Amino acid sequence: MKAAILALIFSLGLCAATPKLTFTKSFPGSVPPYVSIDVDRTGALEYKDSPKDDQPVKAQLQESDTAALFALAEKLDYFKSPLESGLKVANTGKKTFRYENESSIPTEVSFNYSINETAKQLLDRFEQIAETERAYIELDSTVHYDKLGVNDALADIESLWLRKQLAAPQQFVPLLNRITAHESFMHLVRDRAARLKDEFQSAATASSEQKQ
Repeated sequence: MKAAILALIFSLGLCAATPKLTFTKSFPGSVPPYVSIDVDRTGALEYKDSPKDDQPVKAQLQESDTAALFALAEKLDYFKSPLESGLKVANTGKKTFRYENESSIPTEVSFNYSINETAKQLLDRFEQIAETERAYIELDSTVHYDKLGVNDALADIESLWLRKQLAAPQQFVPLLNRITAHESFMHLVRDRAARLKDEFQSAATASSEQKQ
């Protein structure tokens, strides 16, 4: 009997889900009108800009960035309390924070505008992730279909990088490698891509060494 109970506990442990945070924003008329970001506790990220998107952009957040997101969620008691300010302000879209624990039990809260500083910080971080993923989508598109637009796409990515707002920079490395390896891209563009790739990889190496 005891063995059966232990086996049941063990099997339940194996079935435990990875805690996950989800941010959605619905704002018809804006570009894009919809955003969805999933981040689980391992840092696995998925981005969608349509509720019907069945091929989300996938990336891997750095451990420190993932920890920061979950720490903010914890400070907000995992969204068990209202965040709406109640102030008469312009509509800036319906934002929703959602948390799913190890048992996949969700808690969530929606708001248009919040004066809670922790909520503002979490919102800013998700907005930065969304901007990064849109920059990734734009670079991927220009690399394949609009070579003349690649330099502008790289400039946007570099701007986010310099402002320390670029999430998961390693996701860009395969595209940057593609640019540097093909002479069909202008020399200026290849140089910029190579420089950004080196900076992203150096930052990743430095982060890895700090953990050791």
